[in-house]
Amino acid sequence: MSHTDHLHEEEHFDVLTKTGQKTGFSKPRGAVHKDGDYHRAVHVWIFAESTQELLLQRRADCKDSWPGLWDISSAGHISAGDSSLISARRELQEELGLTLPNDAFELLFVFLQQSVTNNGSFINNEFDDVYLVTTVSPIPLEAFTLQESEVSDVKYIPIEEYKQALAKEDPQYVQYSLEGQYGQLFDIIIKRYQCNVEALSLNLQKKLNRYAPISLTAELTGLTEDDKEALILLIHAARLMDDIFHQQVWFSNPSLREWLKGRAHLSHFDKLKWSYYSINKSPWSCLDENEAFLTTADSAIRLLPESTKPIPGWNGIEYKAAFPMQKPAGASFYPPDMDKMELELWAKGLSGDEKQDATGFFSVIKRHSDSMHFNNKVSPATDLYSIPYSQEYSGILAKAAELLHTAGDLTSSPSLKRFLHSKADAFLSNDYYDSDIAWMELDSKVDVTIGPYETYEDVLFGYKATFEAFIGIRDDKATAQVKLFGDHLQILEQNLPLDTIYKSSEVISAPIRVVQLVYNSGDVKGPQTVAFNLPNDERIVKDRGTSMVMLKNVSEAKFKLILQPIADVCIIKEQRELVDFDSFFTHTICHECCHGIGPHTITLPGGQKSTVRLELQELHSALEEAKADIVGLWALRFLIDKDVLPKSLVKSTYVSFLAGCFRSIRFGLEEAHGKGQALQFNWLFEKGAFVLHPDETFSVDFNKIEDAVESLSRVILTTQGKGDKNAAQQLLTKYCVMTQPLKVALKKLEMVQVPVDIVPEFPIVNKLLQDK
Repeated sequence: MSHTDHLHEEEHFDVLTKTGQKTGFSKPRGAVHKDGDYHRAVHVWIFAESTQELLLQRRADCKDSWPGLWDISSAGHISAGDSSLISARRELQEELGLTLPNDAFELLFVFLQQSVTNNGSFINNEFDDVYLVTTVSPIPLEAFTLQESEVSDVKYIPIEEYKQALAKEDPQYVQYSLEGQYGQLFDIIIKRYQCNVEALSLNLQKKLNRYAPISLTAELTGLTEDDKEALILLIHAARLMDDIFHQQVWFSNPSLREWLKGRAHLSHFDKLKWSYYSINKSPWSCLDENEAFLTTADSAIRLLPESTKPIPGWNGIEYKAAFPMQKPAGASFYPPDMDKMELELWAKGLSGDEKQDATGFFSVIKRHSDSMHFNNKVSPATDLYSIPYSQEYSGILAKAAELLHTAGDLTSSPSLKRFLHSKADAFLSNDYYDSDIAWMELDSKVDVTIGPYETYEDVLFGYKATFEAFIGIRDDKATAQVKLFGDHLQILEQNLPLDTIYKSSEVISAPIRVVQLVYNSGDVKGPQTVAFNLPNDERIVKDRGTSMVMLKNVSEAKFKLILQPIADVCIIKEQRELVDFDSFFTHTICHECCHGIGPHTITLPGGQKSTVRLELQELHSALEEAKADIVGLWALRFLIDKDVLPKSLVKSTYVSFLAGCFRSIRFGLEEAHGKGQALQFNWLFEKGAFVLHPDETFSVDFNKIEDAVESLSRVILTTQGKGDKNAAQQLLTKYCVMTQPLKVALKKLEMVQVPVDIVPEFPIVNKLLQDK
């Protein structure tokens, strides 16, 4: 850690627990190594892709550990309060004279290094964040500026040669065990570049085959020419939501998107990569627990002309824009190296309004130190700051606002006009309250949902909303048929299987709109939603309730292409005919309605007001999806018993739900809906409500299902009402697992190749744009 050599005060390190979490305390460097405290450091490896070589540095002879030996390209401790990525960038700049941006660094893994040297006086218990920087070609050695007190020389070495030197324990090199965790470094790089294109193509094609392409249509008769003109403008605005969403997923994602799109025509393999990326809108596969299906080797090439001292005839470093193999839990809403404790400690020092902005839906958290020179230290208490979406995405939102204002001027619908103008204003002001109210009151043939809503991408806290858009044509007949569900919300609330103390005395009926989807964009990656219940803003939910949109043509496509084939394979023959679209669609309506009932704004044991979302944080989405599902099932039975719905729905609802469990679980247990479904299936199976037969088909035990549904509903609702995160964690840990019955079902579905989901195509959009 050379940057502290010039300081009079000894460098301090954050002291960690044995599992790598911050304790909130720091100690001087000497005391940390004397006492064997756990602390953090960074390792940065520079890899030249064209020559398959790693850059090594020779440690200066004056170093107190491993003097004169060849070692990692660059490494150093993370000072107390510093971030990992800033430390990695600083070490490269100070030791080698390389100035690289954040997107050059790929976090490969975290390695616990433990050793005792200097006759037991130097105890090293160090968590190392291991980064890889991939350059297209080797950096000329004369381009480096070496820090003499740290580095005496640099060289490139073929990765296989270096691996052999470590295997032989060559005394010229600092030793790293290839058998231990550090061997991942070589495995990752070698596997990445020894790929078989044919095998990779077949694997990608297999992943693509899990999605069934489907053309979604809607009837535009009844729209005026001005409404059609407005519809075209809305589609253009919706496409801009895609641009923001790609940026929200990961900060290097937009450049990767353009790179893959630009190369899609070069080969069949490149076309497959672009096709599968287009479905997932990132390099991580939604249906494979967010496993990366691309690597940094597939990523965009960036040129940095001034990252080193100038060398005649050399244009500068060409590097690969990196992305981590593990999808970042905080997406790009937070600094990539920020942990939960850092944000929580920072938020404690904020005023009420500042804290609300920081933990609210519509802001991004950044670091002051990211935009400052490495040597300008920032206090960890003030390094983080909040920036509103209206500023972070200002250029795109300004274009979207202009399109919405123009469309608002054209439309003949007063409610649509009001919504579009208020949403355009919200894009620029960052205040979405009025536009959300206008959305709830929308009464128009052209139905529009656009803006930041869902928080599934923020796995770290569940705070931040992603941008999305759904453009549709209202189905007036179906909308009239489903009105009764919204009218019964207050009755359902008062009869919930939940202690009265947690119930709301006022639940406002949820307006329900059934639409035929014309176009969607933004946060609609991977599995397609069949309905949504908005807004998520607890202030509006408390004051005005929620509103629901059902995408009927999407539901019909999923039932025909997915749910019916699943039932044919997984449901016992005697109950198979009970699976029908009416039951599937009716439960979907109830699911969305039930997002609006149950605990939202809550009172904690100490008397302070809070919300379920804030208390359960990253667990909220999965538990809320499970609640809406299981309480939706309870609500259907309640309404049937009250003669609001026909009794013929009873058995078909339960069996259709069972088949639907297998559909949702195939989305993966990293996804909120998949987690929620696993929780429900495993609970109901444990209670004997679902039965597995010797022929590996399943059935519903109608004598046990009602009590099992009610018991799980009570547990989830009570956990939410108390804001009990520990109880939520225990529930999800126990039941959100891939149990043997689930494995049996999923294996059968894989053998017969039932699609997992659909990929919608929108021929109406193409026709509208062509006509225009």
